[in-house]
Amino acid sequence: MNYLKHLTEFFDRIMQDQNLNPTRISLYMVLFQFWNVNRFQNPITITRDEVMQSSKIYSKATYQKFRRELNEKGFLRYEPSFNPYKGSSVHLIDFSAE
Repeated sequence: MNYLKHLTEFFDRIMQDQNLNPTRISLYMVLFQFWNVNRFQNPITITRDEVMQSSKIYSKATYQKFRRELNEKGFLRYEPSFNPYKGSSVHLIDFSAE
């Protein structure tokens, strides 16, 4: 995974998509940082509360909507966990490989 190439491609994509506002970008950047901490291994395991706190999103509905939109736009692949004691899985897409 080429960190700089990935971020350059990410910023190219957000400049082309007018719907990606600062809150959506913040959510993605938090997930990207979690991916970075995990040495870019997919999937990463997340908890909604931790991601919301880090990205400064205070509404669960907003968080879910923006996470779903990032999934639909091909920035990540989200796999929910229906177990309250286990986090959900997120696969971030490696833009540096494209």
